[in-house]
Amino acid sequence: MIHWLQHTTGGLLTLAAVSIAVLLVLIIKLKLEPFIALIVVGLLTALAAGLPVGTIVGSAQKASDSLLEKGFGGILGHITAIIGLGTILGSILERSGGAKVLTGALLRSFGEKRAPLAMGVAGFVFGIPVFFDIGIFVLAPLVYVAARQGGKSLVLYAMPLLAGLSITHAFLPPHPGPVAAAGLLHVELGWIILMGLACGIPAFLVGGVLYSTWIGKRITVEVPEDMVFAEEEGEQEENPPSLALVGAIIAVPLVLILAGTFGSIWLPKGSALAGVAAFIGTPAVALTVAVLLASWLLGLRRGFTGKDLNELAAKSLRPVAMILLVVGAGAFFGAVLSATGIGKAVADSLHDAGLPVLLAAYVISCGMRIAQGSATVAIVTTSGIIAPTVAQLGYSQIQLALLVMAISAGSIIASHVNDGGFWIVSRYFNLTVPQTLRSWTALETVLSLSGFGVSALLMAVV
Repeated sequence: MIHWLQHTTGGLLTLAAVSIAVLLVLIIKLKLEPFIALIVVGLLTALAAGLPVGTIVGSAQKASDSLLEKGFGGILGHITAIIGLGTILGSILERSGGAKVLTGALLRSFGEKRAPLAMGVAGFVFGIPVFFDIGIFVLAPLVYVAARQGGKSLVLYAMPLLAGLSITHAFLPPHPGPVAAAGLLHVELGWIILMGLACGIPAFLVGGVLYSTWIGKRITVEVPEDMVFAEEEGEQEENPPSLALVGAIIAVPLVLILAGTFGSIWLPKGSALAGVAAFIGTPAVALTVAVLLASWLLGLRRGFTGKDLNELAAKSLRPVAMILLVVGAGAFFGAVLSATGIGKAVADSLHDAGLPVLLAAYVISCGMRIAQGSATVAIVTTSGIIAPTVAQLGYSQIQLALLVMAISAGSIIASHVNDGGFWIVSRYFNLTVPQTLRSWTALETVLSLSGFGVSALLMAVV
């Protein structure tokens, strides 16, 4: 029995299935923190597969070559600075009033009739540097104002905003899911940005425009009288930043990362220009530049002190610790799957079954999302499961980026009661549970299917 479990394709696949089942039970039934559950299941899987203890955890004298430390350290060394800097950048943009400037300009440009679309674009743009829930907290009052002035259902204005925030959270750096997947599958972030836009924009148009307009006319929700309207007519921020400045600061890291990615392709190898492009296009460097610019232009020049900025950074970084722990533990679990040979067994089985890896990755990600609720956990766990398989296939960078998009698309499907975002949406937009299921849950499913469909079409032609 032990030999079958550790050395045959059927046994390894059984071990993989049991490992994932135990992981879900620990997270869902026992309410164990995901990063602890990932460590526990990773250790148990490694032991069950017969890996030597020294390989799994090292020794008292040296643990740096162990799966535990290499799994954690390899991915965290890649993403920690990116996520931390991205979080600080988003907090500065939020505190400076940049979100209100951006949304106000869009509402004026699109006009009252297209205010829902303006809210969607605001969510998409502002969602790049800020986390999903922060985007809701900051922009929800603007949705209340737009809905009251338009005299239509709150759902009509809220769903496009949520679509924009959800797409950027799942598909684009510096959000932790796509950044972690890029690290696990060894994809340059420039390609993640390009494919994220290529898959995310069509999904946003289908879900955030077409579906949101359709469902917004069928669910009537009025803005409650006790909502605080921070953006009433006549109220203006003192000394607000300009729209051009806000847009430029959001664009800086994206442009620099893309310059680094394509500079390495188009510029002569070893040239001074190629070196400059590689340096400024390193994601951590690009985001450092953006944070320094935001600190000066949106902070110090507008009355912030150095102490204010330090306190803002410290407060914004507190929630990041748990994200990093989940990502590191997910990478360890993936390293275990690779070392045990489970990845090769999965690859062989997919090949024999004729199931495309892209579809398999999407289905696994969907299952993880529906079962435990977190998009980031779904992306990290699926990437860890699929990484050993992908290593056998010789995919190009663009194909790997599209694989990340398929995983990301799966990670947002069918948000329901086990997802914190479900309750945030319900509370902030005055929705009952059935209304939230009909609007938000269905919207996430439309976004997921649309994003995966585009990634599959692109994968077929690259």
